[in-house]
Amino acid sequence: MTTGGAEPSAKGATETEGATASGSTAREGADAGNLAETEIHDVLRNERRRLALERLSERSEPTSVSDLAEHVAAMETGERPPPGNLRQSVYVSLHQTHLPKLDDLGIVDYDTDEKTVDLTDQADQVTVYLEVVPRYGLSRNELYLGLAVLGILLTLSAALGVPGFAAVAPGTWALVALALIAIAATFYTAKQGETVFDRL
Repeated sequence: MTTGGAEPSAKGATETEGATASGSTAREGADAGNLAETEIHDVLRNERRRLALERLSERSEPTSVSDLAEHVAAMETGERPPPGNLRQSVYVSLHQTHLPKLDDLGIVDYDTDEKTVDLTDQADQVTVYLEVVPRYGLSRNELYLGLAVLGILLTLSAALGVPGFAAVAPGTWALVALALIAIAATFYTAKQGETVFDRL
């Protein structure tokens, strides 16, 4: 009786466990490919990971860990080429810690044999935040657009004779806006440490 009574219970437990596992698998499947906000925050809070992802987002083909380490070290020190000891330190940390972590999260495809790394499609969930200007919470595109709109408003105000703006020629306001956009673009280009001419 005990055995006979226990069988349905065991069967029911098995079915319940199966349903639970199935539900868990379904939830995991639904979340597959989506990074949690905590994971994205954890990735981006490390400066070396940020610099590595910024560099990879500028490339259209796999990058060697050696080149990546040199770039990150140069960005950290502002020196090109960077000091050899720092470059080696960055290389080791990328190879042993940061790239494996990004690979586990599905953000990069890290070939440990060839020592090359490339972004995956899932990386867009993270790299979109690299465009943010931390202090103001604006993307680069939004910053450029804002400066352009500001220039248009200032130019129109001067052309319409609005007090306080009409004292300056409309063309001057337009030049000021263009200069601000150029300064912002130059800043980001210098921050990348490489121009389009360097990649030719």
